[in-house]
Amino acid sequence: MSYSEKILDYYNNPRNAGSLDKTNACVGTGLVHVPEYIEVIRLQIQVNPATSVITDAKFKTFGSGAAIAVSSLATEWLKWKTLDEAAQIDDMYLVEELDLPPAKIHCATLVEEAIKAAINDYRTKNGLEELKFEEVETGFEA
Repeated sequence: MSYSEKILDYYNNPRNAGSLDKTNACVGTGLVHVPEYIEVIRLQIQVNPATSVITDAKFKTFGSGAAIAVSSLATEWLKWKTLDEAAQIDDMYLVEELDLPPAKIHCATLVEEAIKAAINDYRTKNGLEELKFEEVETGFEA
């Protein structure tokens, strides 16, 4: 399987790898693992509560190069977006941006789920109602 130059760049030069303090009320953490796949993705966002803008995003991903690349790209896209804008990030936007091979599309789906989980973790920590993502309109712009 061959990877696009973008995938290789994000894999070889990951952006925003690391972690944030999960006990901080301003940090939302999403952890996703599906037993059928080797990938485990932890994605974290730090939110300014006054503006609902994501000021930082970090990831730790174990698994394929594609999963690492998608996680890295997602953290770049998340920074400086509002929670509502971040909720619009769809796996197919990630697939198209990186030109993921069909066998690796599930990596983008896992990252999308990690984003949703991180948003809802932040909302839960702060006494806000969890979002129902099937109702979120798409229209994301990178």
